[in-house]
Amino acid sequence: MNKLDLARKTINEADAEIARQFERRMNAVKLVAEYKKERGIPIYDAEREAAVIKNNSALIENRELCGYYVDFMTHVMKVSRDYQSSLISGVRVAYSGVEGAFASIAAKKLFPDGNRVACKDFAEAYNAVVTGDCECAVIPIENSFAGEVGAVVDLIFTGPLYINDVFDLTVRQNLIGLPGATEKTIRTVVSHPQALSQCAEYIKKQGYETLEYSNTARAAEYVSKQNDVTLAAIGTVEAAEIYGLNVISRSINTGVDNTTRFAVFSRRENDAGRGDNCFIMVFTVKNQAGSLAEAINIIGKHGYNMTSLHSRPMKNLPWQYYFYVECEGNVRCEAGAEMMAELKPLCDKLKLAGSYKEGKISV
Repeated sequence: MNKLDLARKTINEADAEIARQFERRMNAVKLVAEYKKERGIPIYDAEREAAVIKNNSALIENRELCGYYVDFMTHVMKVSRDYQSSLISGVRVAYSGVEGAFASIAAKKLFPDGNRVACKDFAEAYNAVVTGDCECAVIPIENSFAGEVGAVVDLIFTGPLYINDVFDLTVRQNLIGLPGATEKTIRTVVSHPQALSQCAEYIKKQGYETLEYSNTARAAEYVSKQNDVTLAAIGTVEAAEIYGLNVISRSINTGVDNTTRFAVFSRRENDAGRGDNCFIMVFTVKNQAGSLAEAINIIGKHGYNMTSLHSRPMKNLPWQYYFYVECEGNVRCEAGAEMMAELKPLCDKLKLAGSYKEGKISV
């Protein structure tokens, strides 16, 4: 057997083994897709893919081939994502608002192959998952300028869903109005209270009146129907395009780093195998002196860095409060179990709302 025939024989044997291992790998990818669909987890995980390629590249003994192997694995990852997309393409994703709202943009980025379902408000989007009408919901939990979204935090406390992912979306608010409208013709701006708050300095400088609306994109829809150049909405460029409005002034929100954090809610929670490094808890403490301080000490004692702590009034109990906490660290481990066990006697209610790996959405 000459060199060519020997090389081809080796290649055929290797290809046969690759085919068997490819099928084995894709069967595992199917299980990953099922897991993600059940929990409303986006397909693309850049951190995970980079780690797999880096770790596997270290197994290549011939370093001359390492770069080619990276190219090979990059393509394998894309094939895996494509297969997952075909399996998850029917996932129904609830969001608050209409097409063109920030939640719509976030849902489209996170689930490009999903069926997005517009809901009138945060509660309707949340309950669409509770009832099983949708597999997951993409809902804002905090804005870097305006603060927490209280109505959503209340849903986290009272509702049964879990948070399985959190993503940051950079917010660019714009003044949008009918053709012919200008900054000088505008008298009143219409938008969601959060958007009005984010743009308060600009609004004050222009001397505009404000009108609150349930959603930024719905505000754009409202302005488009009024045929009034004294009205303008605050919202996205996408909303302007959808409703036939012009962008009068761009990026009018205060601060260039205005970011909204969106959480992905589903009926099932992540498990330890995913390697999450952040988590959210909500709890009430017994009405005893030092109970809150003791709870905070327990969290720190087990090595968790508390990055956020909010108190919220309980709707049915005047002057009673619950607490919302975000922490860094993997809670799905022995230390996390010990922490939860120690907190339980101190708390009338204790709920691990979810664990996640925080990411960013680029638009």
